[in-house]
Amino acid sequence: MIDKNTLPTEMCVREQWICWREEKRNGDMTKVPVDPETGDFASSTDDRTWSSLETALEYATAARADGIGFVFTSTDPVVGIDLDKCRDPETGKPDGDTKEIVQRLDSYTEISPSGTGYHVLVQGELPSGRNRRGGIEMYDQSRFFTVTADHVEGTPAVINERQEALKEIHSEFVAEADDVEDAVVDVDQSEDTTQKQTRSLEDAKLLEKARSAGNGTKFDRLWRGNIQGYDSQSEADMALCCLLAFWTGGDQLQMDRLFRQSGLIRAKWDDVHYADGSTYGEKTLERAIAATDDFYEPPKSYVESSAAATAAFTPETSTAESKSTETEQVYLEERNSLLEQRIDELEQTIADQRNHIEQLTAERQHLRSLVEQLENESEDITEPASEKDEGSQSLRTRIQQLWQRN
Repeated sequence: MIDKNTLPTEMCVREQWICWREEKRNGDMTKVPVDPETGDFASSTDDRTWSSLETALEYATAARADGIGFVFTSTDPVVGIDLDKCRDPETGKPDGDTKEIVQRLDSYTEISPSGTGYHVLVQGELPSGRNRRGGIEMYDQSRFFTVTADHVEGTPAVINERQEALKEIHSEFVAEADDVEDAVVDVDQSEDTTQKQTRSLEDAKLLEKARSAGNGTKFDRLWRGNIQGYDSQSEADMALCCLLAFWTGGDQLQMDRLFRQSGLIRAKWDDVHYADGSTYGEKTLERAIAATDDFYEPPKSYVESSAAATAAFTPETSTAESKSTETEQVYLEERNSLLEQRIDELEQTIADQRNHIEQLTAERQHLRSLVEQLENESEDITEPASEKDEGSQSLRTRIQQLWQRN
């Protein structure tokens, strides 16, 4: 039972609520997001699957879900800090630097569903760079937090503006040395970085584009966690990552962020499986990028609109430059169209091959039945010799024909 009166008003008034259900997938327990209105899979990037707090509570109270969750978006100022496996559920005491982090953030804090961690909510803007390290994760959009309303005594009951504290905690406990060094770049490097960032689609636009593509049905099926047609979830993981690699242009950070929103995410994703310290998820992303030959490139018009603040059109732009831009846009659109068509053709080829295999399997089974029939007839000593020879000859002829076809 959740007492909504314990929750900060800043969260309660927003219709950014979903439910979640804990399910076991390949031996791992995973929190699957649920649409409180339909009971279907919810997405942290699709507001059509979100509801009000009251609707989410009503669905969860009816024992149709294990809990409720709040979705972070780019339109709200809320940032969530997840402190995992840092609290003794029996004594209630925090471990390591956790107590210091909670005190410095000085904002609404609650105990996680497992009782072994904390969720801290602050108002601010998440610093650039990595957003997770060890047992600390930070999110400000395209992700949901489980909500328990189990408020930590001694912490504020409201979500405070804590931008400076957020930056300091991120710098000390989440960012690496490389992230800090990358923050200081010269003008040329900055321009290259801006160009690279604007060449990729935003998460919501990317998902919309992927779902509407020729193989959008396959993408949506994998996105929702359906592994039908694959021998294992690992194969399904790789299939989705290859699709994400294409649409993100091989941006591993964006791929990881998106995969964590999909129905395929499970605890194994962050497990260290390799001698070099790489996790299962990191290796899967690396292999998917390496296996992808072509990458989607947004049309020039999208790039220009995304970078309008730094690359606005000016009257001095020549006619020749304008025509060059239009030509490049047409080229990119045509190239992307051909790539999507190529994917459709490969999908159809695979489907045809599967149908052919099914036909061969059926014929093989029929052939075995004929062989068994022939053996039974050869054992029937009461049958006249002439009729038995004639029947056997007919069966042999049919069997030979089937063998030749295969």
